[in-house]
Amino acid sequence: MPSSIETNAALPIAIIGAGPVGLAAAAQLTARGLRPLVIEAGAGPGAAVRQWGHVRMFSPWRFNVDAAARALLEGQGWKAPPPASFPTGNELVADYVEPLARALSQAGVDLHYGARVTGISRRHHDRLHDGAPGRGRAEAPFVLQVEGADGHTDTIEARAVIDATGTWSSPNPASAHGLPAPGETPASAHIRYGIPDVLGADRATYAEATTLVLGGGHSAMNTVLDLVKLGDGARILWAFRRPLGAVNFGGGAADGLAARGALGARAQSLVEAGRIEALAPFLVHRIEQKGGRLEVQGEREGQAASVTVDRLIVATGFRPDLSMLGELRLDLDRAVQATPALAPLIDPNLHSCGTVRPHGEAELRHPGEPGFYMAGMKSYGRAPTFLLATGHEQVRSIAAYLAGDLEAARRVELELPETGVCSASRPVIEIKAPAAAGSCCAASPAPAAKECCG
Repeated sequence: MPSSIETNAALPIAIIGAGPVGLAAAAQLTARGLRPLVIEAGAGPGAAVRQWGHVRMFSPWRFNVDAAARALLEGQGWKAPPPASFPTGNELVADYVEPLARALSQAGVDLHYGARVTGISRRHHDRLHDGAPGRGRAEAPFVLQVEGADGHTDTIEARAVIDATGTWSSPNPASAHGLPAPGETPASAHIRYGIPDVLGADRATYAEATTLVLGGGHSAMNTVLDLVKLGDGARILWAFRRPLGAVNFGGGAADGLAARGALGARAQSLVEAGRIEALAPFLVHRIEQKGGRLEVQGEREGQAASVTVDRLIVATGFRPDLSMLGELRLDLDRAVQATPALAPLIDPNLHSCGTVRPHGEAELRHPGEPGFYMAGMKSYGRAPTFLLATGHEQVRSIAAYLAGDLEAARRVELELPETGVCSASRPVIEIKAPAAAGSCCAASPAPAAKECCG
C-alpha cells in the first residue's frame, strides 16, 4: 500500500468530475467506508454529457449503471430504467446521474459544483523534488488548486486523486497534423466539434447548407445520418483520412452491441448508394474564409485539393487535457497518452480490434505518483474506443485498492460485448450515382449511437 495513502488517511479522496464515472467512483468509495470529495467545474452533475444530450447511446441501460451506484440508489427507492432500452445523454443525466448525485449528497458525500481544478501537486514538493526519505513526495498529500465560479482560488488536500474529467472539452482539431489548421480558429463561427444537434437546436444552421464532416468514427456516423434526415436541401460531404476501401464502418451484425453495429451498417450503405459525397482520402491543411463560406484546403493522394462549404463539423475524436497535471510525475505512453500498461491493450496502431479490454487499478497506476489515477474516458488518452461499463470497472478496482482490498482490486468483474471488428480493411467500394431523393434512414429502427464520454 502506498505510504502516501496510509500517512494521510484522515484526508478525503478527491474525485475530479461529476459525470457518470466520477459519481460511480464516489459510490464505490462510499460503499467501502472511504470519504470521497467530488469537484465539478460545471453547474451540476453530468455537465459534459448534457452537451451531447440529444444523442442516443448504443449501450443499453444494463451496461450504464454502476453496481455500487445501483445499490445506493435502490436503497433510496430508485427504480432502474428498462435494462434493454437505449438512453439519450439527457435521459442518462435525468434518470441516473442526477439521482445518483442526490443520493450521494444524502449519504454525506461533499459535491462541489462550479469549481474547476487548475493544478495538482504534492504539498511542498513540485515535480522536480523528491524530498527526504520518509518525508518525501510519496508521503506528502496531494494539493489541488481549485478556482471557484467567482474567480476565487483555494487549495484542497487529498490522500488520493481520481481524475474523471473525460475528454469532451478537448476535441481534436481539423488538421491532419494534429495541430489546429491555419485559419481554423478564426473560422470558429462556421465550425462545430463533436456531435451538433442537427435535428434539433441546430437544424436551421444545417438544413440548407453544404456541410463537410471530418472523421470516420461513431461521432461522425451519427452526424452524417442526422444530416441526411434533413432532406434534399442539405448537401453532405464526408471526409476520411484513409482510402475508402480501408475505412472501417464497424462490425455490423457481428457487433455485440446491435445498435453500434447497425449505426456503421447504415452509414456504409449511404456511402455505397452515393447519398453522401465521400472524400477518401482527404487530409486537411488549411481553412480560409471566403464570402461567408469556408474553403477547406488539403491533399488527396498526394495532390492539392480543396472543397468549399458553408459549415464544417470536426468529428475526429478527442484527446486528454493534461494541463492541470503538469506538476505530477505521470507515466504515459508516448503515442496513446494512456498508462504504459494500458496503452498496448487499446492502441489502434498495434491492433485493429475495437474491443474494450477489461483492466483495473494495476493498469491505471502511475508508479511515479502513487495514489493518482485517471479513470473513464481520460484514462484512454487518444484511443477511440471506450464504454461506460469500462469506467465502472476501473473505479471499482481503484476503490478496492485504496481500501486495502488487493484481491478485489486485481479481480476482473467485467464482461463486455465484442465489437465484431478485427480487420482494418474491407472490399473497395465503387461509388455510385446519388440515389433518388427521400430519406433512407426511416426504415431502420436502430437508434443513433454514441460511446459514453464519462
